[in-house]
Amino acid sequence: MDLTPQNLEAVFKGYKAQFQQGMASLGGDAELWKKFAMEVPSTTAVEVYPFLKTLPRLREWIGDRVISSLEAADFSIKNRKFELTEGVERDRIEDDSFGLYGPVVQEFGRSSGEHPNELCVEMFEANPDCYDGQPLFDTDHVVLDADGQEQSVSNDMGGSGPAWYVMDLSRAIKPAIFQKRRDYSFRAMNDLSSEQVFMTDRFMFGVDARVNAGPGLWQLVVRSKQTFNAASYAAARQALTALKGDHGRPLGLRHTHTMVPNTLEGAARKVISNSLAAGGETNEWAGTSELILNPWLATS
Repeated sequence: MDLTPQNLEAVFKGYKAQFQQGMASLGGDAELWKKFAMEVPSTTAVEVYPFLKTLPRLREWIGDRVISSLEAADFSIKNRKFELTEGVERDRIEDDSFGLYGPVVQEFGRSSGEHPNELCVEMFEANPDCYDGQPLFDTDHVVLDADGQEQSVSNDMGGSGPAWYVMDLSRAIKPAIFQKRRDYSFRAMNDLSSEQVFMTDRFMFGVDARVNAGPGLWQLVVRSKQTFNAASYAAARQALTALKGDHGRPLGLRHTHTMVPNTLEGAARKVISNSLAAGGETNEWAGTSELILNPWLATS
C-alpha cells in the first residue's frame, strides 16, 4: 500500500469502526453498571456533590413550609485519566497486513465499554468514605432517632466470603456514581512526517477518557460477605428495607436487585429463582429481587 495521507486515513477509519464494533459486542452487559450507578456529567477536575442526608418525603403542610436544604458537604469525586495505546508497524501497513490488528482494536472497544462497570466495582470493593464521612459499607452510619438522638446504623452484614449486595435500584439516585468528564475516545497518530512515527517507525492508536466512580447513597445498598443462603438473604433484605432516615422517618426502601459475583450464581439462583426450596417446600424468596451477575466482582 502506498502510504498516502488518504490511504492512512482510510486504515484508521476502519480501525475506528472496529473499535465501535468492540463496544457493541458487549450487548446488554455494556449497560450493566447503569443498573446500580447513576451517570453524572462532569465539567471540572473535581466535582463536589451536595447530597440530601436522606431521601426526600412529603410532609403535611401545617404553617410555613419546612425547607429541606441540600448539604454542600466536602464530599467530592476527582476525575482520573485512563488510556490504552497500541502501535502498528509501518511495514504492516505497507505490506497490507494491518488487518492483523483488527481483533486488537475490537478488544480496545470492548475494554472501553466494560470500564465503567470495572470502576464502579473497584469503588465498591475499596469501600471509600461517602458523603457522611463514613465508609460506604459500615456499621456506624449516624442517623437521628425519633427523639433527635444520634444512633449508629449498619449497612454491612459482615462475613468472610465473597461480597454480594442487596439494593434498592428503583430510584433516580443510585448506590454508586459514575462521573464522566471526557468520554472514551478512539484516536490515531497517523501522520508519516510526525516525530513519533519518524523515531519509532510505527503509527499509534489508542483510547483515552477522564472518568471516575464514587459512592452514592449508602442507604440504598447493603453488603454481605456471609454464605449466600435463604437465611443470609432474608437478613440482608430485612436490613435494607428496615433502614430509616433522620427522626425515625421510614425511607420506604424496596429490595429490587441482588448483585453477586459469578461464583455465587448457583447459590443465588437457588434462593431467588427456584420455585421450590431444597426440601421440596415452596420457596418464599423466589422472584423477590432481580439477579445481577457481575463478572468484575471479586470471587474470594
